[in-house]
Amino acid sequence: MASGFGRRFGSNKLLAEVDGVPLYHRAMAALAPAEFDRAVVCSPYPQILAAGERFGFLPLYNGGAAEGISASIRLGLARMSDLDGVLFAVCDQPWLTTKSIIRLKKSFLESPDAIYALSWQGRRGNPVVFPADLFGELAALTGDTGGGAVIRRHPERLRLVEAFSPNELLLFRKGEIIKKVSEDKIVDELFDEIKKILVERKMK
Repeated sequence: MASGFGRRFGSNKLLAEVDGVPLYHRAMAALAPAEFDRAVVCSPYPQILAAGERFGFLPLYNGGAAEGISASIRLGLARMSDLDGVLFAVCDQPWLTTKSIIRLKKSFLESPDAIYALSWQGRRGNPVVFPADLFGELAALTGDTGGGAVIRRHPERLRLVEAFSPNELLLFRKGEIIKKVSEDKIVDELFDEIKKILVERKMK
């Protein structure tokens, strides 16, 4: 999904660059090699639609982008109604990798009746794969309400799939310095320290 207006960002966020590469380009480069049966890109921006076509995505012009993320969901879903499931991805995760996307896809194929979300140590993130029986609920979304609303209705069906790195769940935000974690060990140590503090508080 590449339809955001970047109102909070202050400009077209999708064109923002990380390490010299636009966010939308990084997302497509990560998703394309995962070899989906069908892949679409929904956007009101000709530049992004053209890039999507070069990457092998079916470009869908999103004339209703001003409504919010639900317009992208409905538009893309309309071209996926005959499939067993659909993976939804956003463009503002600069360090998302193909291998994590493939791991997410394989998890769904092994048991295609659940919702699968990429995660890190129990924290849900994106992308998310929804099974076909939930397409109706996704298509009924309106405004800026996304798939999270559907997940909240069916928490028992959610399965978390661990990413290869915590960096993959990081979102790009203007005005914030986002640094890749050079060693996963650093993040593990941080989580351990937080757990230790919480345990000590409970004991007091």
